[in-house]
Amino acid sequence: MSTEVRNNTALERFEIYVDGDIAGYAEYQDTASERGFVHTEVYSMYEGQGIGRDLVRSALDSSRAEGYGILPLCPMVKHFVETHGEYVASVPHWARERLGLPQ
Repeated sequence: MSTEVRNNTALERFEIYVDGDIAGYAEYQDTASERGFVHTEVYSMYEGQGIGRDLVRSALDSSRAEGYGILPLCPMVKHFVETHGEYVASVPHWARERLGLPQ
């Protein structure tokens, strides 16, 4: 099984492909300095295979590399940030308290 994550800027979402077929996506909205992740979906036939984790990790890594702060508004992205502490620093201080993340 090969996976690839692509940033579909026209639809403002990161898409994950498994063996060439789209398996899910993470929608975002950009501000000048932050990228807010608002909805993530993994199609049912791909659930339980780590596809969501791979999608979110790649989307966050790409966003950080582009210089964006991360706003994990989507429950899946928020859970990922909570369980992978190295990403908390990418969430702006003002948003950490509001989202219940460690300072």
